[in-house]
Amino acid sequence: MDTDAVRKQLLERAAELRRRAHDASAEARHEADPLSADFAEQVTQRENDDVLGAISDSARAELVQIEAALKRLTSGRYGICCGCGEAIEPERLAAVPYADRCRGCAESGRHRGH
Repeated sequence: MDTDAVRKQLLERAAELRRRAHDASAEARHEADPLSADFAEQVTQRENDDVLGAISDSARAELVQIEAALKRLTSGRYGICCGCGEAIEPERLAAVPYADRCRGCAESGRHRGH
């Protein structure tokens, strides 16, 4: 496994997610587009704020997973399932490079010690 390539991929994704979270938060705060004086328009804007909040929350949650994967890379535990201790399938890591569990443990919800 090319850990340098994995690290680069994770760092690029993290940067993208930070931008996405920042942009969504800025838009939800109406930094560039203040709330409308029209009540009906405000309702629509607030609904959009909810969507932007969900986008920001999702990006931050994925960032946490990426940061954990970067720590596993540093410690030499990257690619090892935290549920069963076996290797995570390469195709799973290719699809979800921050995966911390093999497919079987992810599907069963198993964590180490259970």
